Amino acid sequence: MSDLICWGLALSRAGAPVLERLDQGGLVEARAEPGARAEPGASAAELLSQHWKGASAFVVVGACGAVTRLVAPLLQGKEHDPAVVVVDPQGRFAIPLLGGHGAGAEQLSQRVAALLGGEAVLTGASSGSGSLALDSFGLAWGWRKGLGDWDGLMKAAARGERIAVQQESGCPDWQGLDAAATLLELPAENPPEQMLISPRLGPGCRWHPPSLWLGFGCERDTSLSLLERLLEQALDGAQLAMDAVAGLASIDRKGDEPALLELARRHQWPLRLFSAEALAAVEVPSPSQAVLKEMGTASVAEAAALLAASPQSELLLEKRIERAQPGERGAATLAVALTAGQWAPQRGKLHLVGSGPGQLDLLTPEARLALAESTVWVGYGLYLDLLEPLRRPDQLRRDGQLTQERDRCRLALELAEAGLSVALVSSGDSGIYGMAGLALELWLEHDPQTRPAFSVHPGLSALQVAAARAGAPLMHDFCTISLSDRLTPWPTIEKRLRAAASGDFVVALYNPRSLGRDWQLGKARELLLEGRSADTPVVLARQLGRAEESVQLHTLGELPLEQVDMLSLVLVGNSTSRHQDGVMVTPRGYPGAELN
Repeated sequence: MSDLICWGLALSRAGAPVLERLDQGGLVEARAEPGARAEPGASAAELLSQHWKGASAFVVVGACGAVTRLVAPLLQGKEHDPAVVVVDPQGRFAIPLLGGHGAGAEQLSQRVAALLGGEAVLTGASSGSGSLALDSFGLAWGWRKGLGDWDGLMKAAARGERIAVQQESGCPDWQGLDAAATLLELPAENPPEQMLISPRLGPGCRWHPPSLWLGFGCERDTSLSLLERLLEQALDGAQLAMDAVAGLASIDRKGDEPALLELARRHQWPLRLFSAEALAAVEVPSPSQAVLKEMGTASVAEAAALLAASPQSELLLEKRIERAQPGERGAATLAVALTAGQWAPQRGKLHLVGSGPGQLDLLTPEARLALAESTVWVGYGLYLDLLEPLRRPDQLRRDGQLTQERDRCRLALELAEAGLSVALVSSGDSGIYGMAGLALELWLEHDPQTRPAFSVHPGLSALQVAAARAGAPLMHDFCTISLSDRLTPWPTIEKRLRAAASGDFVVALYNPRSLGRDWQLGKARELLLEGRSADTPVVLARQLGRAEESVQLHTLGELPLEQVDMLSLVLVGNSTSRHQDGVMVTPRGYPGAELN
């Protein structure tokens, strides 16, 4: 909803705090509440009427009956009305009152509920049965909605009929959704309730994935009107959907062509440029010696389209030439290629989500919101298992192996580049020994014009939870050190341990011990003992936030190494830390220091 206008309205002062939370969470772009009207003295009915046509959605904090009476005189039809979500003044329930599918009220209510820690109350036929909302689900997969009798299709689905589907292009992963189980593969004779996922125009209800690449060649200073006419006539003639276009492609010498740049800007399409050498290596059906002499490659339009759509590309439309009409300049060629997948990074989002220690009530509202709006969750299986109660039937889960972090990052980035909203999940905080750094490095390798949106959502780190369980051990300077030498040489880890010991830091030891690394923790204890007493208090925390949680207090000299594993965190106090009455505390100041 970030590109839409969503109004927030509280019908009473009791709902103002909830509206404030939604505003702070970025779910409403404009607010109206008692005492803070957009126009002094305006009533709720006047505000709704004033902004009804210009808004994409309204989130109203109040009673369903009151909101129903307020919006009733404004209703024009499901194709025109904005989404309306009603939230109770305590923020416990978010109800999509109007525009559940087409206007996105169900999705908005799920985001509102995630941010408030409440529950989305969905009453639609699709959501109630755990099946896909066929007339809206494609938006989450980066597709554009085409023509068709969508109302008839939805009524057939509501009657319990199994809908036949045919997919010709785009990401097929949606077929693995729990909510897609009731759909059938299209039979030989198409039923009237068919749904097609295709770049082509035609009968039936159609979703258009961004899978077409337009290869353009043109003379210098060719008119924009010529390019637009060529594009419209070529796509119409081939019965290809404009909504299925992923982007434009041409030779790098056309990177400053005004009409080509304006065409890309108007349609918000990326423009990919290739060298003459790269284009010359592409086999095309219509090479031109004249083009070879002029440009250094026998093809621009066809080769650029195929190269942009590679590695598995198919030329759907060979080059078509259009010349200037009266009042125009230049000439242009256009070819269209189909990619095996889809590509729309301008629509995609990559969320780096810190899931905390695993306990759902320790998940931050921001992380919940990112999970709620993501189409695909990518992560290590154990971490995704802990979040499974929050996953909806229309959200896909992609598990990865524990040590294959780079592969998980690449998968998540590829899905986001395809136009999806993707949650890449780490335990604890994604920016502390998590996936954020690696994902960001890979993201930065891409051209700035072709990157999906990237955001990091904080989570509670094991360090914070262990400290909370143990008392107050982090009241003074502290540091964290990972004992895993898989990515850091052990001599470097030793230097850091000695520095921490000599600096008298409280030290949190991550990745302390595993079956394959059973000596590092003992060595770390030796190094820390060089700078502090054997009586130094230590917290041994294991399985934090989970059913098997254990938090024990020990001393550094008697730390039971054999009880420590990769699910543990070891927190070592400094020279002023102490145990007392079952808790550990580190004073805020050293002896002799004056606290203000």
